Amino acid sequence: MGVGRRDEMTFAERVWQINWGYLFFITLVAVVGYVALYAAAGGSAEPWAGKHAVRFGVGFAGLLIVAMTDLKVWQSLAYWMYGAALLLLIAVEIKGQIGMGAQRWIDLGFIRLQPSEVMKVCVVIALARYFSRITVEDAKRLPALVIPLGLIGVPTLLVLIQPDLGTALMITMAGAALMFLSGVPYKYFMITIGAGLAAIPLAWQFFLHDYQKARVMTFLNPESDPLGAGYHITQSKIALGSGGISGKGFLEGTQSRLNFLPEKQTDFIFTLLAEEWGFVGGCALMLLFIVIMVYGYLISWRSNNSFGRLLSLGLTTNFLLYIFINIAMVMGLIPVVGVPLPLISNGGSAMLAVLFSFGMIMCAYVHRDYKMIRR
Repeated sequence: MGVGRRDEMTFAERVWQINWGYLFFITLVAVVGYVALYAAAGGSAEPWAGKHAVRFGVGFAGLLIVAMTDLKVWQSLAYWMYGAALLLLIAVEIKGQIGMGAQRWIDLGFIRLQPSEVMKVCVVIALARYFSRITVEDAKRLPALVIPLGLIGVPTLLVLIQPDLGTALMITMAGAALMFLSGVPYKYFMITIGAGLAAIPLAWQFFLHDYQKARVMTFLNPESDPLGAGYHITQSKIALGSGGISGKGFLEGTQSRLNFLPEKQTDFIFTLLAEEWGFVGGCALMLLFIVIMVYGYLISWRSNNSFGRLLSLGLTTNFLLYIFINIAMVMGLIPVVGVPLPLISNGGSAMLAVLFSFGMIMCAYVHRDYKMIRR
């Protein structure tokens, strides 16, 4: 009614605009994550499942606050959030904590934050603001792409230095996807892809670390070193296959229970689920992910302002990349990279970043009838 024709809503009106079905499926996936982490600890809420529940509770409250905030506020803060995330990335290079062979974390006192996870979200928000302020015709002109390429390129280089190739690729792909959805001609992408392919020998020789080269070689032939570089993916495939159609049952996964499965609480948690719940359980989880993504793309389609539309498109695509890369990685379809499974894997930074993304998408839905102007 009147709400649809005004650019200002009361608090009560915003509450009524919340899409609770969307939040229900998000919560359901987080519950699956709790169950998986409980199983990963051998039937205990410690040390992972309990923290997972607390993080989700805090993040869900933040999600609602983000969703209830005026969309124009987030649009005005887009570049500031990007700048803050960039400063955190720089701080990691100066005084970051090393873990698992990489310098990716910074201790803020109340949380051990991985700024690259925050940047995955902030780069999409900044690009959504940029492209919402220009026309489709402008987006087709090469000079207009200098700023968005800088917004993507600078954090990508900083993340590569850590080194974190998986996150760097996600930032690049999420940014490229939003540029494509904003109307940037596909010929520019073809040229970029061609240049990237031509640069592979140079990158292999001078930029990739030895462990990254080992991951690529292991991907091509994991059986060449089953007890060394190929151990992770070999055990992952064994767990996936041993689950069969219906799985071995809750807490009955031998690969995870006997600790053959590496990183079962983080990057390889999907294999734990597949071993215990089988092909059916894995497909059920992917179906839940698909439902959440459909909600996100429908929210984008219903948005009447370009910022909300691009925001929903970009952040939902970012969520899609999380899922695709993680599941393809544990199946051996792509090289192993450090990308968690959203709402399932143990990890505070990824959890809070993903829930913040959902809050932004919900904000775009609540304010879908806003008519923002370019200025």
